[in-house]
Amino acid sequence: MTTPAAVAAPVAHFDAAERTVPAMLERIAERDGERDGERALVVAGAARWTVADARRAASAWGAALREAGIAAGDRVALLCANRIEFMQAFLGCAWIGAVTVPINTASRGEPLRHMLSNSGARLLVTEPDGLQAVRALVAAGPLPLRQVWLIGAPAADIDTADGGDSLACAPFPAHLQGSTPAAPVRPGDTLAILYTSGTTGVSKGVCCPHAQYYWWAVHSAALLGLQRGETLLTTLPLFHTNALSAFFQALLSGSTLVVEPRFSASAFWEALVRHRATVTYVLGAMVPILLAKEATPHDRAHHVRIALAPGVPEQFHAEFTRRFGLTLLEGYGSTETNFVIGAPVDAQRPGTMGRVRAGFEARVVDDEDNEVSAGVAGELILRASEPFSFATGYFGMPDKTVEAWRNLWFHTGDRVIRDADGYFRFVDRLKDAIRRRGENISSYEVEQVLLGHPAVELAAVFPVRSALAEDEVMAALVLRAGATLDAAELMRYCETRLAYFAVPRYIDVVPQLPATASGKVQKFKLRERGLTATTWDREASGCTLRRR
Repeated sequence: MTTPAAVAAPVAHFDAAERTVPAMLERIAERDGERDGERALVVAGAARWTVADARRAASAWGAALREAGIAAGDRVALLCANRIEFMQAFLGCAWIGAVTVPINTASRGEPLRHMLSNSGARLLVTEPDGLQAVRALVAAGPLPLRQVWLIGAPAADIDTADGGDSLACAPFPAHLQGSTPAAPVRPGDTLAILYTSGTTGVSKGVCCPHAQYYWWAVHSAALLGLQRGETLLTTLPLFHTNALSAFFQALLSGSTLVVEPRFSASAFWEALVRHRATVTYVLGAMVPILLAKEATPHDRAHHVRIALAPGVPEQFHAEFTRRFGLTLLEGYGSTETNFVIGAPVDAQRPGTMGRVRAGFEARVVDDEDNEVSAGVAGELILRASEPFSFATGYFGMPDKTVEAWRNLWFHTGDRVIRDADGYFRFVDRLKDAIRRRGENISSYEVEQVLLGHPAVELAAVFPVRSALAEDEVMAALVLRAGATLDAAELMRYCETRLAYFAVPRYIDVVPQLPATASGKVQKFKLRERGLTATTWDREASGCTLRRR
């Protein structure tokens, strides 16, 4: 088997011991200081960093974190949108060996409490909306948090907004001049804990080591054909793997990453044109949304040659390329793994994800982990040959770690088919998870919120397909004896307790839930039943959510 290093020509190669953020920043800052020290590495809003700036930022914010009592191994939660402060805190943590815990900015209620409690984060970096959400949690019970760095609020405002709780708030440190030596970080040390929605339980914190992001950059750059001096533009959130990986792609390939605040169908092409981007990133649901917009002069005025586009349905590829003049690159990866399956543009095949990459192994297996024949659907399981190119487990959940990595293979929970020539096709998910607008939604967590409503006796949450070729959230509810339900009022109840994207679109009140003899709800029957004449549709009703 060839190693990944053999196919990674455009990307700076690092020996095994150097696959850490401090080592990569040090070496590339030294190299680029001689070659093209003024080239931007990151552009976010008004901020423009060279690699040398990024190294200085890592050292300066590392010093500030140490001053605040944060040490190697401590967790720092980031409840922060796409802005330069995210990268300042992220690199500062990496520099001193602390662990960043990026949290979806839409998180609210008990799912947010779980992430903060499970991670044991001591410091929170957030914006005012995030502080408000966390203070609502503290009012209901203690959290391990002791400090908050508040972004975008002067000290005077923090004083007047003091909630009288145990959180010590201070403005996010700005314009730092100090520095501190890098910690002796190892490639297997945890760089970040990213929470991915559970299926039959709460979200799991994926422990992502430093070296994992090195390999994300190696494989992504190879498949995208990145060359030095390109401009990568992402509208995806930095609290997810995709956008974080794009930072490392830019760092190792000598390119520039432009981070936009968020995805906007009306502004997407204009941003690509303005920044003269050559590479961008889209998710499955974004493609039909962009195709549904009226044509504009920006549609082909851009310089983008390729977009990393995992999970885009086959029927959209040709139309998207024909209209916008760029190639969509398919592939397979996950927060726990890496860019494991893919193919370069000239080897892409419609309807497939590609072949397994050098440095990884993939099998398709039955319920007992026996490999099935080509053409037969089964669960995709994966493992890596390079140390720490996968996540190391789930934080504080050894039982879930053993379950997912049983028999020394990572079990993805995805059902796929391997063709005779080694190409993989995605079929569906085996587990009870929902994916909407690029977000993984735990049906369990949504059910727990619904069951907290005084009118609801039983709840089953499941996905139904939408016109955008993605999941919509549907809930079948059994009401308590004598209770009545106002669906719009239930939505208001949910939106303060769930991320906006997890609030159900469809509600169906049913006399009973289908179940096995042992009482287990048969959600496959609900999925097969789908929408009915009695289903309430939030969008058709005109009930709108306040996006937080």
